Amino acid sequence: MSDTQKTYALITGATGGLGKAFVYAVASRGDNLILTGRTEEKLASLKTELLQKFPKIEVYAYSADLTDEESRIKLKEKIEESGQKISLLVNVAGADIQKAFEDYSQEKIAFQCRVNFEASVSLCHLAIKNRAKRLEIINISSVSGIYPMPYFAIYSATKSALTSFSVALREEVKKQNIAVTAILPGAMPTREDIKEQIKGQGLWGKLAVKSPQWVAKYSLKAVAKNKRKVIPGFWNKLMRVFTALLPTSWKLKFIAKRWSKISKDAF
Repeated sequence: MSDTQKTYALITGATGGLGKAFVYAVASRGDNLILTGRTEEKLASLKTELLQKFPKIEVYAYSADLTDEESRIKLKEKIEESGQKISLLVNVAGADIQKAFEDYSQEKIAFQCRVNFEASVSLCHLAIKNRAKRLEIINISSVSGIYPMPYFAIYSATKSALTSFSVALREEVKKQNIAVTAILPGAMPTREDIKEQIKGQGLWGKLAVKSPQWVAKYSLKAVAKNKRKVIPGFWNKLMRVFTALLPTSWKLKFIAKRWSKISKDAF
């Protein structure tokens, strides 16, 4: 493979808060981009913004429903037909549905499992099959996946699965010049509902919160070092250490009491 061959960073959920932060962080390095998202209009607008600010990079925008296998196959075909080699994959796309399990429909169960786990696994396979000389993979998991969370059960389970998959995949491919890092962020002020939840956490919310821009830059540094999994932010790390010492029954009761008061569907 030629050292001068063009390579691309593939970023899912590119028009969302964290996705867009990754897009700009990577574009500022001069990397070419492949962006995916559900809304073609938002992708087109983002592409225009990027080319105005970074005229020397190439930007491709492919709308895709990552929960749909046919849509992912079409994305794969576009990349392979263009001969685009992936040097960085950032799996950001996800859905943080939060409500009692019995209130789910079968469609929403499948939707959340597919977007939070299946899609990321599928895109990892795509990137590895179409990789550049070096490939870096960032999978955005969550601190919510560290332990089971009542009323957030599917989200925490899928994020736990994504972390486990990332750690296992890293071991498989580390001799192939492929780095895989699972990022377990806490709350980020990406949407109004999340901002309100952060405010409701009082002082702890203020201490633990990290901006999408900070998390994106932190994640890029972590995968460059091929870190196995990382929790961005001192206070989030401290929370992990402290809660690890508590009995599981205490954690489950606390989470259930707090999260049962909040209900939100996919955005």
